[in-house]
Amino acid sequence: MKEFSKEVYLKWYEDMTMWRRFEDKCRSLYLKQKIRGFLHLYNGQEAIPAGFTHAMDLTKDSMITAYRCHIHPMAMGVDPKRIMAELCGKATGTSGGMGGSMHIFSKEHRFYGGHGIVGGQIPLGAGIAFADKYFDRKAVNICFFGDGAARQGSLHETFNMAMNWKLPVVFVVENNQYAMGTSVKRTANHEDIYKLGLGYEMPCLAVDAMDPEKVAEAAYEAIERARRGDGPTFIEARTYRYRGHSMSDAEPYRSKEEVAIHKNDDPMELVKHRILQNGWATEEELETIDNKSRDFVDECIEFMENSPYPDPDKVYEYVYAQEDYPFLDKLEN
Repeated sequence: MKEFSKEVYLKWYEDMTMWRRFEDKCRSLYLKQKIRGFLHLYNGQEAIPAGFTHAMDLTKDSMITAYRCHIHPMAMGVDPKRIMAELCGKATGTSGGMGGSMHIFSKEHRFYGGHGIVGGQIPLGAGIAFADKYFDRKAVNICFFGDGAARQGSLHETFNMAMNWKLPVVFVVENNQYAMGTSVKRTANHEDIYKLGLGYEMPCLAVDAMDPEKVAEAAYEAIERARRGDGPTFIEARTYRYRGHSMSDAEPYRSKEEVAIHKNDDPMELVKHRILQNGWATEEELETIDNKSRDFVDECIEFMENSPYPDPDKVYEYVYAQEDYPFLDKLEN
């Protein structure tokens, strides 16, 4: 794995500050009703995509996740301007403005969503890995899901098949402590979600996911295991979200004091501390990076504002692949 150098840490800091500001701006745009539907913010969990993409081969590995999906594709290389446009339903978005907040997608960067169905991406991640193995691509799929999705029955079916066929996939539960408004301790008899892998003799472990180094180390070992044909790994990435489950979440299930305690482990502050501790940058230089991130997010908003909405005539274009699909003419009339 690439070393954790000065360049890596400065890139992490630049990326993570931009990701945080991007999500904060999304919150503002939602309140202004420029983003419609649902909006699930990622604040506090930035160390996970930072660590994983450090360990991945971005020329061939792929990723799939749930509906808290704005930051993962950025880490994979998708243009944040196009993501912002998609969030606001503009034609220049990653899915032509047809998907919105929960359905970011990029075939070019092998980012396969963004899925609104809880746990729906788990078997899909294994399916992508099956294709990688079938076509001998030497690629690995990283399949993310939340702690709530870990209670879906499809997880067990998928784990069984993935182990049986030794699929090149890494399953990652982003355990941010709350499935919507229900704490992990209230959803099962155990709180160590990673132990679900034991029933399938799948290598499994928990990792401190507020630290990108620890995430990268666990990710690299799991990815290399999958790439050499030894099958999947299940990683429980223990993290914490600083915002509600979605914008409609009033957060009655936790206190402000609890959130404040977890903010002491903010991954952005950890990265900043290590940069300063190692003398890789000064406070002034980091402030310059902060300003650069702020300006770039403003550019994303400007790009979105100057983009058109999709043509209404395209409403059926992405529903049916078959151009002469039966009854389509009746829908149009």
